[in-house]
Amino acid sequence: MEEYIVSARKYRPTSFETVVGQQALTTTLKNAVTSGKLAHAYLFCGPRGVGKTTCARIFAKAINCMSPTEQGEACGHCESCQAFNEQRSFNIFELDAASNNSVEHIKTLMEQTRIPPQVGKYKVFIIDEVHMLSTAAFNAFLKTLEEPPAHVIFILATTEKHKILPTILSRCQIYDFERMTIRNTIDHLKAVAEKEGVQYEEQALAVIAEKADGGMRDALSIFDQAVSFCQGNITYQKVIEDLNVLDSENYFKIIDFAVENKVSDIMVLLNQIINKGFDGGLLIGGLAKHVRSVLMAKDPQTLPLLEVSDQQRERYQQQAQKCETRFLYDALRLMNQCDINYRQSSNKRLLVELTLIEVAQITQPDDTVSSGRKPRRLKSLFKQLIQQPQPKKAAPQVAAAEVVESSQSSQSSQSSQTVIYNPSQRPQLKRAVGFTALKNRANTKGKMQIIPGTLAPNDPNAVVKDEQSDFTQQELELQWMMMCNRMPQHLSGIATRMKNMNPVIKEIPHVEVSVDNQLAYDQLTEIKGKILSTLRIYLHNNAITLGIKITEHEGKVRILTRREQYELMEKENPAIAKLRELLDLELA
Repeated sequence: MEEYIVSARKYRPTSFETVVGQQALTTTLKNAVTSGKLAHAYLFCGPRGVGKTTCARIFAKAINCMSPTEQGEACGHCESCQAFNEQRSFNIFELDAASNNSVEHIKTLMEQTRIPPQVGKYKVFIIDEVHMLSTAAFNAFLKTLEEPPAHVIFILATTEKHKILPTILSRCQIYDFERMTIRNTIDHLKAVAEKEGVQYEEQALAVIAEKADGGMRDALSIFDQAVSFCQGNITYQKVIEDLNVLDSENYFKIIDFAVENKVSDIMVLLNQIINKGFDGGLLIGGLAKHVRSVLMAKDPQTLPLLEVSDQQRERYQQQAQKCETRFLYDALRLMNQCDINYRQSSNKRLLVELTLIEVAQITQPDDTVSSGRKPRRLKSLFKQLIQQPQPKKAAPQVAAAEVVESSQSSQSSQSSQTVIYNPSQRPQLKRAVGFTALKNRANTKGKMQIIPGTLAPNDPNAVVKDEQSDFTQQELELQWMMMCNRMPQHLSGIATRMKNMNPVIKEIPHVEVSVDNQLAYDQLTEIKGKILSTLRIYLHNNAITLGIKITEHEGKVRILTRREQYELMEKENPAIAKLRELLDLELA
């Protein structure tokens, strides 16, 4: 039986031409070999599995090649190339800094730099994971790296450039390797699959490329795993089952349901996804990425930003035609907020459900609200429900410019009323007092109909004409305080003063309130009509009158200084004077 070699090793590039996704870097290295302008130290940095160590080996082989090609590639036939291929070259040394990171290891390496090469021009030292060297090892390496022998070239490789000392970085030519694009990864996997005689679906290879997250070595490892699971026929369904990846079809369904406001279908689909063992945070992250792809597919200029297969790109374009740009923007904002709050949430599933409900309601028209303001609440989930006729209530309803607190609706009334409300005629007031003018239309058998907004709001007679209910001092004070709390922002000053006033029932229905200065008297007189309208509505008595008077003080009280206050205290309590003498205190 032939020995099995994993694809990452079997198809490891052996020349610059076979390196995938690093054309700019390989071209620079080939030109350096061709021109002979070689630096004494190179630093290859980038994420894992993108070809740093592979390019270092290819570069070292080309440097020592006795007859390189015009393109800067190693010939592969000379003694140096054959020794490298057979892993017996004495001119190329590899050191793993992860396990050889002490000062002693670096000193041993420095001793080897003194010996010139027996075959070839240079001795090349490849130090992998160089960021793992200790600070002392870096310092021991520094002098040799700055001024190495003419026959020595250092190639350093690392995944974490920020951990390397700046003094090391300044002595190297730095090459930043890029992540593999999904397109490049798919093309390379196709070539490997054809060489191995494996059948595949391009969409399945796209899932593998996405799972690899820019690393070609990871992609080849996942490819081998998928080949073993699929028995030589890689299909999309088998790959997502093997890798435990959420099917992208779920994302397309959720967005389609959201555009049509089908919250129930989204909830059922979410439950199925969670029952399969997928985390809600994973769903939100994948859905946000999906919406971003739909947004990119909406404009031909951003379409190349989609790193997906050709089949998936067509699907994104089709869904982009159904979705408005505003919907996609709002959906991204909601899911980003959910992703931020997901870890801190104590009920993660509820957070995901609320987020999906809000996404599904972006395109749903707002509910009609009698207050004239957009409510800060979720809209109706099932707008297709049959509207049941609401029975008329016997309790009195007052049409006001504000949605009145539930505590007010419990007040009783002697006469039964039917209130007709027309939303198109509602007053446009912000959190105003219930200063709504009403018009008496009819009075038949104890029932009447009133329409708001037909009289001037300052008219003290803007109330129903046939209510004569008694009220108590406690009810008066309650309605006075609630009126102050509902007053608009521009009346906040007088509202604060009114909370400190105490309206008194002199003789029902006459109410009197006292103020302590002329300014408060003028301000209260200015809105007297609105106050009367409100009290008559909520106390159910249209005969209420309001008297305002200024309280007269018997005499002016002079404000004492601190010394005078102390002298008065000392006079009333002689012990204070004795205490001051004992402690030898002076009044500041």
